Amino acid sequence: MTVRKTIPLPIDLDYLQQVLLELLEIPSPSGRTDHVQQYVGERLSALGIPSTLTRRGALSACLPGPRETGADRAIVVHTDTIGGMVKRLKENGRLELNQIGTHSARFAEGAHVRVFTDDLERVITGQVLPLKASGHRYNEAVDLQGVGWEQVEVRIDEPVEDIAGLRALGIDAGDFVAFLPNPTITPSGYVKSRHLDDKAGVAAVLTALKALVDARVTPAVTAHLLITVTEEIGHGASHGLDPDVAEIVSVDAAVVAPGQQSREDAATLAMGDGVGPFDYHLTRNLAAIAREHDVDLVRDVFDYYRSDVAAAVEAGAHARVALLGFGVDATHGHERTHLEGLRHLTQLLCLYLQSDLVFPEWDAEPEGDLADFPSLSVQPASEEGPREGPIGIAPNP
Repeated sequence: MTVRKTIPLPIDLDYLQQVLLELLEIPSPSGRTDHVQQYVGERLSALGIPSTLTRRGALSACLPGPRETGADRAIVVHTDTIGGMVKRLKENGRLELNQIGTHSARFAEGAHVRVFTDDLERVITGQVLPLKASGHRYNEAVDLQGVGWEQVEVRIDEPVEDIAGLRALGIDAGDFVAFLPNPTITPSGYVKSRHLDDKAGVAAVLTALKALVDARVTPAVTAHLLITVTEEIGHGASHGLDPDVAEIVSVDAAVVAPGQQSREDAATLAMGDGVGPFDYHLTRNLAAIAREHDVDLVRDVFDYYRSDVAAAVEAGAHARVALLGFGVDATHGHERTHLEGLRHLTQLLCLYLQSDLVFPEWDAEPEGDLADFPSLSVQPASEEGPREGPIGIAPNP
């Protein structure tokens, strides 16, 4: 396979850190994402990249390539995070929660939260506690309590002891509850925070675009950027993609855990997830680009994982799909990644955006003759192809 000529670009790590910390401080549980989308739009505008917003809140931008015709590519990230919603006002003046997105109440216990009422001028703080929160009252029963959303409640930081008091504060069922991130960047380069999924990915993508703009490098192929707001609840990139897109690369958290190859200090190329394998040709092309330029990239397969591109494919996107990630320890819990892994990911995005499509001529149209498909360059097959039986199996005499 031929890897197109690309060059590494200077990466503004100060910009990456600033954008990441600012993103993390903007609450954006799925369903309440207007603020964070405004922020990303302003960041794109500062880079000279215009953007538009869909009715459902997805942000779309474009970095034009030199060709006026042919297929394009897309980078997809999401700004929405896991969170909670008020399910019920409790008689003791506390709140029962429903989870937004898939995450365990185990990691919600102790979290500081903001409760957003319909009064936009008022935000109420609180903390998620287990029902049995006092060791001096419950003794060993504290350790025997189960784990689950029915086992926790939100203690409001207001003098309230009943449902009437909660209603007087303007709180009602359906109010959004955001878990505060408490971000920290350590001297050794670790980034600890809730919601690194996927705000670290958004920061990496914006930094990659800044690198291209600063270096005055034109992408080899028109590159669309889609920032979705419902990935954590499964909708993701189900709408908003340009019909000319032939390749989609999702950027999201990679799973650092026992049995996985992902590392916090490296970029990750996902070969498959809970939905199935990613595109053979596109994944191998990304791996080849990384090898050529010494980007630290590991391959991995995720069992309990779904990304934006799954929603895109299920919605009918006619494109090759792949997923690049930054290694995150304790995903959807007390998350941690490393600046070095984000640097490698950002550089790989810069290199990918400078490269051509895997099959630029073939992918210029949504379909073509089987005989013209250039698969032999990356996925070996019989030159003659199957005629009377499967490849490599001689017909019976």
